[in-house]
Amino acid sequence: MTTSSPSLAHTTLLAQLRQICGDAHVLTHETPGVDLATWEQDWRKRVQGRALAVVRPADTAQVAAVVKACAAAQTSIVPQGGNTGLVVGSVPDASGTQIVLSMTRMNAVRAIDKDNLTITVEAGCVLQNLQAAADSAGLLFPLSLGAEGSCTIGGNLGTNAGGTQVVRYGNTRELCLGLEVVTAQGEVWSGLTGLRKDNTGYDLRHLMIGSEGTLGIITAATMKLFPQPAAQLTAWAAVPSMEAAVALLGLAHQRLGPSLTGFEVMGQFALSLVDKHYPQLRVPLWQETPWCVLIENSDSENEAHARSQFESLLEEAMNHGCVTDAVVAESLTQARGLWHIRESITLAQQQEGPNVKHDISIAVSLIPAFVAETDALLAQTFPGVRLVDFGHLGDGNLHYNVQAPEGQDGKAFVLAHEDAVNTVVFDQVSRFKGSISAEHGVGELKAGKLPLYKDPTALAMMRAVKKALDPHNLLNPGRVLSAE
Repeated sequence: MTTSSPSLAHTTLLAQLRQICGDAHVLTHETPGVDLATWEQDWRKRVQGRALAVVRPADTAQVAAVVKACAAAQTSIVPQGGNTGLVVGSVPDASGTQIVLSMTRMNAVRAIDKDNLTITVEAGCVLQNLQAAADSAGLLFPLSLGAEGSCTIGGNLGTNAGGTQVVRYGNTRELCLGLEVVTAQGEVWSGLTGLRKDNTGYDLRHLMIGSEGTLGIITAATMKLFPQPAAQLTAWAAVPSMEAAVALLGLAHQRLGPSLTGFEVMGQFALSLVDKHYPQLRVPLWQETPWCVLIENSDSENEAHARSQFESLLEEAMNHGCVTDAVVAESLTQARGLWHIRESITLAQQQEGPNVKHDISIAVSLIPAFVAETDALLAQTFPGVRLVDFGHLGDGNLHYNVQAPEGQDGKAFVLAHEDAVNTVVFDQVSRFKGSISAEHGVGELKAGKLPLYKDPTALAMMRAVKKALDPHNLLNPGRVLSAE
């Protein structure tokens, strides 16, 4: 990688940025004792970029001033939160000319309105800290992700993150009531109203959410809060087929109603990896069944009522043959242990070696047919591949990942076959009228695939919006929309 010195124009820009944010918060490769790799490499270590500088503003005024300076210098900006994304959407390219705008200093909880059930936080607030602030006020912020200890709410909004409680509370989009955004021109839109009804034209909030920093830079957000449940119970159930898992989901909706807050499915091979790499977690039932399901019931009455509901649901499910065995957590510690198993699948797969990851969504009713057909196609095309199939069945989102055959070098397999595996899976997703990105976003990784699977009219509208709001393509270029 080259280490050429910045041009005169870039030197002038860096001087301006230091005036805005302070010398200590404009980091370059020449900054003593600083390694920019933390900001330049994506979480999955697929891409290593090179930034002109990492800039860390302290407030919205500084963000606006940074954007104005970069716009005047025609220098593109890559917004970055916790850098936990999975689609290469928040790291610089290799040119050494882009600014990484790190939002981590803007991490304050600005206000909690208990009567309005809202919390206003800055974009760099770590999700776990937002959850804790809500909890300290006796309320619940329900967004829950495996990366919640390091991901930020700005990144969650930028990618419209999902997580484990979407079946009850929706994606991040559904949890947001207002935004503060810096535009590509360095203007500030102040929309932190906290209103649940505001019918005064286009909903710019929803335009920004899921745009991955390509239309504006989110600096703060007003999010919904909810009452804490009176009781929360977790069950782990063995099911004989994916069809049985879908039938169990239907029963859970009927019996638990809005108390159903989580419904996860996990394939036997996925759980075998957890058992192999983290044997101390003691995965229940996995050897006896092709699929296991994790169900969460958040009750507004009391634990006795919640347990009665759960027992009734599982008894009926066993009578219908869609559950063969089940375990109900007897304590919060046991419940956390079951969830820890689910959340360890990704780490166990990483321990097993490089793999081809997919974050797809299909109508719940079609998932059994999709899995059966696509499993068979992959097995026929790539003999011996192992399928790490798990995810949020309650909202139709599967992490349908492909591991190299036993004994094969995972890195070599991915290098040789990733594109062909993606084609098989994405073509099947399209045939079943699903989406090739359910909750991870598009980033750079899938930007080239989007024109193959997205409605052309929708793509044209998206390009028109991008051109109108960011005419010089300075905000996160090459992400979501590939270069024409």
